[in-house]
Amino acid sequence: MAKTEDFERKFIRGRFVKKQYAGFTIIELIVSIAIFAIIATALLNCVMLVNKSVKLAREKTTLSSLSTYYLEIVRNMPYSQVGTLLGNPHGSLPDLPDAFVANIGAYAYKIYYKVTYVHDAADPGAPGDPSYKQVKMSILNTSNNEVTDFMTTVVPKGLITDPNTGALQITVINSQGQLFSGANVQILYPTSTPYTYNLPDVTNGSGQVTEIGLPAAVNSYRIIATAPGYSTDSTYPVTAQNHNPVHPDATVANGTVTQLTLAIDLLSNLTIKTLDQFCQPLSNVNVNISGAKLIGTSPNVLKYNNNYGSVAGAIALNNVEWDTYTPILLTGQSYIIRGTSPIQAISVLPGTTQTFTMILGPNSTANSLLVIVKDASSGAALENATVTLSQGVTTVATAFTGGSVWMQNDWFGGSAQVQWSSSTPNRYFQDNGNVDTSVSGAVTIKKLAGKYLTATGTLESSTFDTGTGSTNYTILTWQPPSQSASTTLQFQVAANNDNTTWNFVGPDGTGNTYFTTPGVDMGSILDNNRYFRYKVFMSTSDNTKTPSLASVSVNFVTGCFTPGQVIFTGLPNNNTYTLTVSMPGYTTKVLPSGVISGNISQQVLMAP
Repeated sequence: MAKTEDFERKFIRGRFVKKQYAGFTIIELIVSIAIFAIIATALLNCVMLVNKSVKLAREKTTLSSLSTYYLEIVRNMPYSQVGTLLGNPHGSLPDLPDAFVANIGAYAYKIYYKVTYVHDAADPGAPGDPSYKQVKMSILNTSNNEVTDFMTTVVPKGLITDPNTGALQITVINSQGQLFSGANVQILYPTSTPYTYNLPDVTNGSGQVTEIGLPAAVNSYRIIATAPGYSTDSTYPVTAQNHNPVHPDATVANGTVTQLTLAIDLLSNLTIKTLDQFCQPLSNVNVNISGAKLIGTSPNVLKYNNNYGSVAGAIALNNVEWDTYTPILLTGQSYIIRGTSPIQAISVLPGTTQTFTMILGPNSTANSLLVIVKDASSGAALENATVTLSQGVTTVATAFTGGSVWMQNDWFGGSAQVQWSSSTPNRYFQDNGNVDTSVSGAVTIKKLAGKYLTATGTLESSTFDTGTGSTNYTILTWQPPSQSASTTLQFQVAANNDNTTWNFVGPDGTGNTYFTTPGVDMGSILDNNRYFRYKVFMSTSDNTKTPSLASVSVNFVTGCFTPGQVIFTGLPNNNTYTLTVSMPGYTTKVLPSGVISGNISQQVLMAP
C-alpha cells in the first residue's frame, strides 16, 4: 500500500515536471528565434552595409584610377591635338559613339570626352577668341549606367609652371592675317617708368612670343610689336579719352595664359595733292587726314587723325601704315572740293607709294552738289555717266562724270592684236595657250580631255593709248568679283611712253605681287605714262573648276578730271531738286536730292 502510494506520487510528480518543462521550452524557443532573427537581420544589414561600402570604395578607387590615367593622357598630348574625333576642336580623343572600353574585374567602363574652347575673362583679345581648351571626361559604368564626369583645362604645354603666376602669349600677323616671324616684341610692366620688367623678344617661326612666370596685374602690361621698315601695333591704356581700347594693356591672372594678336606690315608713302581745276598746285590748303583704324570704341578713337597744310600743292606723308585714309578740307577756307581721285578716300596697301588728288575750286557759291557715281557691285567709279539736275519738269543742268575708263568685256576675236582699237574691241595681244576665249564674253582655263588644265593660264591685252603722258591711273576692277574655291584670278599692269617696254607689276611696283581684289586703287606706280596693258593670271587646283573673267575696267585721269564725279555749283537757296543718273548697261536712277543748302555731296550706286 505504501509502495503503491509512493509510485503514484513519483509518477504524478514526473508528469507534472514533464508538462512544466515542455511548456517552457516552446516559449523559450519562440523568444530565442525572435532574438536570433533580430540579431541575424542586424548582422545581415551590417554585412550589406559593409559590402556596399566596400563596393563604393572600390568604385571610387576604380574611377579615381581611370580618371587619373585618362586625364594624364590628355595633359601629355600636344595642345593642337586636344580634341575629339567628331567634335570641334577636332582631335584624336574618343566621343561617346567611339568610347574606349576599360574592363575592370567583372565591370566594363566606357571612357569618352567632350572638348570646348574657352575665352578667359582676363584675355584682352576678341571675346570670341579661345584662350584655352576645357576637357570634360566622362566614365560610364555599363552595369548601372551611372556616369561620372571629370573636368580639366589644357593650355599650350609649359606655359603655366607656377599657379601663383601667369603667362603672356603674343601672336604677330601681317595685313593678310599671315603669321609674322622675326617681329620685335617688347613687354613693359608696369606701363610707366620705372619698369619692373622690360622684356624684348623676337617672334618665332609661328609668329609668337611667350613669357611665363609673370605677376598677376590688371591692365598693367604694355605690349609693342614692330620691325624695321614696318608699322607698329601696341596695347593702349584706359584713359578719359579712350574708355574702351581695342587692345587694352594686357591683364595677367594667376594660373592662366593671356593671349593677344597684333598686326604689322610694310610702311608706305602717301602724297596728298591739292590742285585747282586747271591742275595747278595750291599751297597753304589746310587738310585733315584721318585713317579708318580704331584704337578705341564707344566713342571711336582713331589711330591716325592729323591736320596738315599743303606746301607747293602737296602734303607728303612718309612711312604711314596700311589703312584707308580720308582727306577733308578744314573749315574756314576759300575752297570747296570739286572732286577727288580716287573718290573720297584712298586705300593704302603695304609697301606702296600712292597719291590722292583733291581738285579744289573757289568757294564763291553758297550751295553746291557734288555727285559721285559708282558701280553698285564693285564700288568702282563710273565714267561718262549722264547726270541731270532738275526742278519738276525743268532741267537745271546736265553734266558727265569726269575721268575716263577703258573697258574690255570680250576676247572672242582672238590674239595677235598689238594696238587696241574700238573697231576690234574683242581682240588681245597674246596668251600662253592655257586659256580659252572661244566663248564670247568670257575667259576661262582651257580644257583637255574634259578636264581643266592645272597649269597657270595667262592673257596679255593689246596696248591702250590714253592720248597723253600726263595720265594718272586710278582703279582696276573686274567681273565677277569672286571666284570658285580652289581657283585664282590675278592681275598685273604695265605702262610706258615708248609703247615698247612692258614691265608688268603688282601693288608694290614689282613683278612679285598681284592685284587680287577688284576695285582697288593702283597707286602712282604707272602715273605719267601714255600706253597701258594688263595681264591676267588664271589657275586652279581642281580640274573640275575654272576661274572666269567677264570684264576688265581701267579708270584713268588725263588732266584734272575727277573719276565718277561731277559738281553743280551756284545753286539758289532752299530749292528742291531731282537727280537723274543714266548710263548704257545700267538701270537709270531717279533720286530726290531734296533741299540743297551748303556744299553737299550725294553718292549714287548704279546696278545693271
